[in-house]
Amino acid sequence: MPRRSTVSPKAGTKKGVPTVVTIIERTVSQTAALVRPALIDCDLHNELHGDVWALVPYLPERWRRHVETFGVRSPSGGFYPRFMDHRADARPPSGRRAGSDVDFVREDYLDRCRVAYAILNPLSPAASQTNLELGAALATACNDWQVAEWLDREPRLRASIAVAIEAPDLAVAEIRRRARDTRFVQVLFTGRPQEPMGRRKYWPIYEACEDLGLKVASHAFGSYGNPVTGAGWPSFYLEDHVGPAQAMQANIISLVTEGVFERFPGLQVISVENGFAWLPSLCWRLDAAWSLLRDEVPHLSLAPSEYVHRHVWATTQPMEEPHHPHQFAEMLDHLGPLVDRIVFASDYPHWDADQPDEAFPVRLGVEQARKFYYANAATLYGFDSKSC
Repeated sequence: MPRRSTVSPKAGTKKGVPTVVTIIERTVSQTAALVRPALIDCDLHNELHGDVWALVPYLPERWRRHVETFGVRSPSGGFYPRFMDHRADARPPSGRRAGSDVDFVREDYLDRCRVAYAILNPLSPAASQTNLELGAALATACNDWQVAEWLDREPRLRASIAVAIEAPDLAVAEIRRRARDTRFVQVLFTGRPQEPMGRRKYWPIYEACEDLGLKVASHAFGSYGNPVTGAGWPSFYLEDHVGPAQAMQANIISLVTEGVFERFPGLQVISVENGFAWLPSLCWRLDAAWSLLRDEVPHLSLAPSEYVHRHVWATTQPMEEPHHPHQFAEMLDHLGPLVDRIVFASDYPHWDADQPDEAFPVRLGVEQARKFYYANAATLYGFDSKSC
């Protein structure tokens, strides 16, 4: 039964050189990939080599001088290093940061794992700036960087549009500019924006997305100066690592109750890197509360769970893993119609990334594997379904 590796991020390497263990693991993974249909990865991170300095060449001179003189705010908004080390085996021989070299990503991941399409989610500093004009300039630079250094160099890649989400007018301008390039398939929100995602301030973004056929992805983590849990700032990275599901639940509740899905019936929202086992219980509780309090939200024409079933998707990484294998099947059964809205994600090249053929804690049936690895995402993004 395939299992995800639980070794430390640096295991299997010695001073960056693959060991026999790593070579064997890769050989097994490659063999599995050869007998498996191609997959769609809905969360591949194209990393900025040198952080914000990778974007400086794409900035106008005014903002280039600003960044060189004053710097930018951290995307994390926290007070300790946001990420643990990336996977050592995902670091290219050039010494560049893991995930920052498209040629190495192609060889190390896209080819080796038979990836038909991969969605790029750049964790740029654009969405974390309180100087909103700077955030918008960084978003434009990030998207120019994605085109020049990723999309133009690898045809299997699709991308998320980076925007300054707290400046909706500037975000919409960038969305409309980028939508002409159909390789951009969605707009990227941080997992913890300044306000819950259903708030009216964000509606112009959703209107543009619906009008242009773009999805909205809410990626875990980030902070806009607010504590990252409902009880304040955590003490440990462990708490922050487990916590994103709390924020996504709050965002979904907000999207539903504020009437976003009622107003924008074509909008599709993808929860990225937040797990998904909590979706059934959230729907149950929302419906129960709505049955008592529906007079407060007369703008809702459906039960809350119906909006979730029609508008919300979720990625697999990191998925919840029950202690007993049979409970995983029960968890999928609880999802009901949402089981066809779960899409595969690797989180490559981060320290806790999933190897595609070791991602699930149980062996999936052929049809279920086809849906999770390819068909569900092909439906979501309108990709070619022949590969599945």
